[in-house]
Amino acid sequence: MQYPVDELVRLALEEGFTHAGQLNTSALVFMPEVREMCRADRCHAYGKNWHCPPACGSIEEAARRAAGYSFGMLVQTVGRMEDDFDYETIEATSKAHAESFVSMMRRLKKRYQDILGMGAGTCARCKPCTYPDAPCRFPDDAYSSMEAYGLWVSKVCELSGIPYNYGPQTIAFTSCYLLK
Repeated sequence: MQYPVDELVRLALEEGFTHAGQLNTSALVFMPEVREMCRADRCHAYGKNWHCPPACGSIEEAARRAAGYSFGMLVQTVGRMEDDFDYETIEATSKAHAESFVSMMRRLKKRYQDILGMGAGTCARCKPCTYPDAPCRFPDDAYSSMEAYGLWVSKVCELSGIPYNYGPQTIAFTSCYLLK
């Protein structure tokens, strides 16, 4: 049995996400320019993680993987910061989002035979990642980010009718699940 969209949203909110909604799959435009931003290595994971470029595969491979899915959902965790430099809230919101993301992915895998989850930022399942010396230790819980797939996250949200920015002194982490 598969979940209807409203049930998926309810499950996402139960898992701790702040917002959830249906993903407009036609908004999934795989842009080499976004993938190129990974090369700047701001997250310090480029070339150091199985689920980040270049190890996660080409932009063409990402597009092919995603093309096999018929619908999806976006999930977000929004944090309220005391000021623009409230790094504790940013870190706590990021951690909460990642935990909810993996928990929801496990839950969805019980109902769907095939699922493609794209997280917010690099997979942080293992510290450190085994790349490139050994295979991924937890392939069922590991994930690539929406950006690693070449997706412009704010545009995907906009085209799906879901806000990306929640106002001053907020931080939002956005992920998605593709389902069949």
